[in-house]
This record gives sequence, C-alpha cells and structure tokens, in this order.
Amino acid sequence: MFRFDAKRPVRFCDGFSRRDFLHAGAITTLGLTLPAFLTQKAAGAAKDKDVNCIMLFLVGGPSQIDTWDPKPNAPEEVRGPFKAIDTNVPGMQITEIFPKMAKHADKFSLIRSVYHTATAVHDTGHQMMQTGRLFTGGIEHPHAGCVLTYLKGQRGEVPGHVLLPRPIGRTGGNLPHGQSAGYLGKQHDPFILNADPSDKNFTVPDLLPPDYISSVRAERRQRMREAVEGEMAAFETNAQAKQLDDNFNLAYRLISSPQAREAFALTKEPDAVRDRYGRTRFGQSCLLARRLIEAGVRFVTVNMFETVFDEVTWDIHGSRPFTDITEMAKQVAPNFDQAYSALLEDLKDRGLLQSTIVTAMGEFGRTPKINPAGGRDHHPGVWTIVMGGGPIKGGQIIGESDELGYVPKSQPITSGHVAATLFKGLGLDPHRELPGPQNRPMPLADFNVQPIKELF
Repeated sequence: MFRFDAKRPVRFCDGFSRRDFLHAGAITTLGLTLPAFLTQKAAGAAKDKDVNCIMLFLVGGPSQIDTWDPKPNAPEEVRGPFKAIDTNVPGMQITEIFPKMAKHADKFSLIRSVYHTATAVHDTGHQMMQTGRLFTGGIEHPHAGCVLTYLKGQRGEVPGHVLLPRPIGRTGGNLPHGQSAGYLGKQHDPFILNADPSDKNFTVPDLLPPDYISSVRAERRQRMREAVEGEMAAFETNAQAKQLDDNFNLAYRLISSPQAREAFALTKEPDAVRDRYGRTRFGQSCLLARRLIEAGVRFVTVNMFETVFDEVTWDIHGSRPFTDITEMAKQVAPNFDQAYSALLEDLKDRGLLQSTIVTAMGEFGRTPKINPAGGRDHHPGVWTIVMGGGPIKGGQIIGESDELGYVPKSQPITSGHVAATLFKGLGLDPHRELPGPQNRPMPLADFNVQPIKELF
C-alpha cells in the first residue's frame, strides 16, 4: 500500500532505504482501491476516434425468456408470467417488465444465441463473458477493460479502467471472476471503487487537498534524498527504484488531480439527473460511469450485484437464499430498466453514445421450464445479451434460440465471439497478440472466432 506519512522505512534487495510511502501494492486513497495498477503510465492524449466502453455486468444470470427473448407461444410453464411488448424497432419484442428500455431499442441490439458448454456455475460465466475465455490450467485471462488500458494507456490523470461499486464477491464457487488483469500483471488491474454511490453520505474520503499532499510529498522526498545523498546516482538508475518512483508520481498525480476529484463528485449532478437514474446502488453507479467516461476514463465495469446470496438478484431459483421470478420483476427489472434507459439517453444527449459502447450481460441464462419453487435454474445453453453504442449498430437481433429458449436455433455465439466484437468495436485487432504466461503470445480473442459482422 502506498503511504505518504509512514515512519518506518522499507529496505529493498539492493540495500537502499526508502520510506513507506513508496510501498507497492493496493492504494486505497479516494476510498478506492488501486492495486499495483500504477506502473502503467499514461499513453498520451486520446484521439477523437477512440471508443470507450461501459460494461453492465448483471450478476446472477438474467432469464432470457423473462427479459429479452420472450416466448409468447410456448407452454405456460415455459413462457412465464410476462407478456411480450413491442419496442420502437419493428419486429423486436421484449417483455413488459422493461417499458422504458422498449423505447430505446434503436440504440441497442439483442444477441439472442449466446451459449457456453462449460460448467453451469457463476464463476465460470463471469470469467468467460468478461475475458472471452475460460480459466484453465492456472491461466487467468485479462478482463477486456484491462486489455484496453494495457494497449492504450490512460488519459490524463484519471484511471484507464474503473470497476464499481465493488468487485464480484461470493457466488458459490472458488474460481476467479474474470475482473483482474490476469497474466498482464496486477499493475494493470482496474481501479476499484469500494463504496456505494447511492449512500447519501457517499464521498471520496481520502481525497486530500493538493497543498497537503504536496507538502508531505516534498518532506518525504527530501528526507529520502538526504538519507541516500552519497549514493543517489546509483539509486536513481536502479530499475526497481525507478519503477517505484514512477508509481509514486502517478499515484500522487491521481489523488491530487482536480480532474480525478471532479470525476467522482456525484454531488455535482442536479437532483433531477440523479432521480432520473434512480437512487439505487446500480442507478447511481450508472450515473457515475457516465461521469467517468466524460472525464476521460476508457472503460467502466459496473457490477449490478456483488453476490447472489440473501439479496434479490437475477439468480431466480425461487427459494431462499435466492429469489423468484415475481420478486425479480418487482425490484431488479425496474432498477435496471430505469438506470439503463437513463444512461442511454444521457450519453446520447451529451454526444457520448457515438463513442461509447454500452453492453449489458449476465454469466448465463435460466432453464426454460419453471421449477417447483417458482423460479428458473442455471442454464448456459442459451441466453441474451445487449450491446449498442459506439460503432455497434442498434435495432438488430442477432441469432435466435429455439421455440422453448433452450438452445441456439441459428448463429450460435460464444463468449469468444462477444470478446472479438467488443475488441473490434474498441478499435483493437481481435487477434492481436499479448505477452501471455511464460511470455507465450496470446491473442486478444481466439483465432477461430470473428467479430459479429452484423453489428458493424
């Protein structure tokens, strides 16, 4: 952890001593976590053609039939309790629990034939949908946002990739959730907000004024220089010391930056705008995502939920500690419908939607047949995700599921296809190679998958 005012020194393997404020690791200033991300330096000013992304991760796995792939002609135990309604795109229907979203269908496309054949557990889907690959052989692949900032760096003094409000926690397994930089290294991990933006007392508590930080930094650096004055030349040329110095300088710029402080200042938003998104954790996280994109952040990941236990989520098994279809429709769907629609409108009104991909996805779908508890269970056989904004065409329906919503009927789409599409939309070559584990080249997306051409 970076410390600016610690008393105890730390000694490196080269024998030189520096103060605790140069410890490498997670930084928790601003009420946020910045793991060793800080070794990534800014890659210069962004070009106008750069595309950003907001990924809304719908932890729990929304039911395809009860959301964006209704089956009005299926048997009652399959079609569920919700009617299909028209959208503003002819021929595209979604269920009645998303009335606001239906008015914006021209701004997004539905991919209705996503599937995977791995184990039907949350962790697996989290990994595959955010990285494009499955965690195997001890190799943890990087989140798409980490790839983007690894290749393009950050803009100005705001992080390149922010994850909020909190990382995915316990969901029943013990595998990675796909929200780190994986083999790219922890220095490229996302900048994590560990706070609820809907809290009426939400602040960035450790965002210290520049004058204070400057005086502390100057004092510490002077003490360090005095302590090693006789050997400073050797110290400054030491690679480890230089990296730590770079880390400190970037951390200092971040926490003392008016640009960073302004980006997280939700109180600057009018009450009417905050109400428009909904005064919920997800609603205010979506509003904060818009502010971050506007401030220069390249990629924002918003987790709708942190866990699937003892909370009303998309995980509608029907019995405790989960929820059922009715409770999902009363609480979860309206929350998403309001926040997502407000986000699309706001980005459009501010001229940001044309340069910002907005995608909403879960880790799998739900079983077509309603179970005896009044819910639906895990089903990676087929489900629907939403994608639009930036260069992604809206108003499209990609692929289809069969009559019961059980398997893809046409154009099966894997997580690899989704990743390749996202990377292409962000202006990256989906098959560009990264330095993988043991320096083995690793393409962004597998060579055997291509972006979904209809979306461009």
